[in-house]
Amino acid sequence: MRDFGQAGIPCLWMRGGTSKGAYLLATDLPQEVAARDAVLLGLMGSPDPRQIDGMGGGDPLTSKVAILSPSTRDDADVDYLFLQVFVDRALVSDAQGCGNILAGVGPAAIERGLVRAQNGETPVRIHMRNTGEVALARVQTPEGQVSYAGDTAIDGVPGHHAALPLLFDNIAGSMCGALLPTGNVVDVVKDIEVTCIDNGMPIVVLRAADFGITGQESREDLDANGELKSRLEEIRLAIGPMMNLGDVREKSVPKMTLVSEPAAGGAIATRSFIPHRCHATIGVFAAVSVATACTLPGSVAYPLARRPKDGRYSIEHPTGAADVLVETGTDGTVTRAGVMRTTRKIFDGLVFPVPARSPD
Repeated sequence: MRDFGQAGIPCLWMRGGTSKGAYLLATDLPQEVAARDAVLLGLMGSPDPRQIDGMGGGDPLTSKVAILSPSTRDDADVDYLFLQVFVDRALVSDAQGCGNILAGVGPAAIERGLVRAQNGETPVRIHMRNTGEVALARVQTPEGQVSYAGDTAIDGVPGHHAALPLLFDNIAGSMCGALLPTGNVVDVVKDIEVTCIDNGMPIVVLRAADFGITGQESREDLDANGELKSRLEEIRLAIGPMMNLGDVREKSVPKMTLVSEPAAGGAIATRSFIPHRCHATIGVFAAVSVATACTLPGSVAYPLARRPKDGRYSIEHPTGAADVLVETGTDGTVTRAGVMRTTRKIFDGLVFPVPARSPD
């Protein structure tokens, strides 16, 4: 049996959107889930708040994994499983997708020979195994080679890189079975009005003002607010079964998203918890779900939002904004959503995971 602690594992370490993670082939990992997760914990250096003995950066945004394999579907080119490796716990979760790490999947699939590059631009259809949907990524491939250089900037990432559009169809109810899993636009949970919505990512939309804050606080201030985080977690645990997610104590969904009026000319301001730490930005699918909530009359977000005529929703977050393109049908229902991301290959080589205990 292969000793994954001694033999190096081929690894692409990439920035995808505003996250970083390891892009691995399924064939280079144990097939049994517990053994696989133990390898990934050792790869990242978890559990340890600093992840000092692994690749992780001591932050959920830099402790992520994409596992790639040939597609099992005729309508896709590659299968993508996202795994969140917890930082200070021996836990690996597949309970959600990740739209930021998704941005690196198309280039990684080409780099690893799963998809043949075209000259100019290569469309890559990605089967997102966490939710079952297919996303379309358009990868810049001049002369048949992936190019990461360009003049596109996204908030939360310094510099400019190649544009990488991501388009999503039919993502409503990706994990919860319905766009509004409780059947209501607004529910009252623990005396707080909430909108539970899943358009690619299960989130709970709450007014920041209901917690005695403005919604413009820094990430550091919110992370230091123990009372706020305790109340949010109490609500999250109560909402899990209501959203068809069951007991979410050990899950990274739903995301708790505080909203307020935009302060920088966008559609709405957000502070998103993932789920216990405030996000430096906002996840791609969470931004899509927030933008969708902005279109729903009666939702918590609706009266706070400024709805652009061109359907391009700028979702403000602690370090800038994420643009979401929302297309709606004649009845006002969201039919398609898209986002612009960038990605970059940081290194390609072998990683040597240290032994780690299996998740509890």
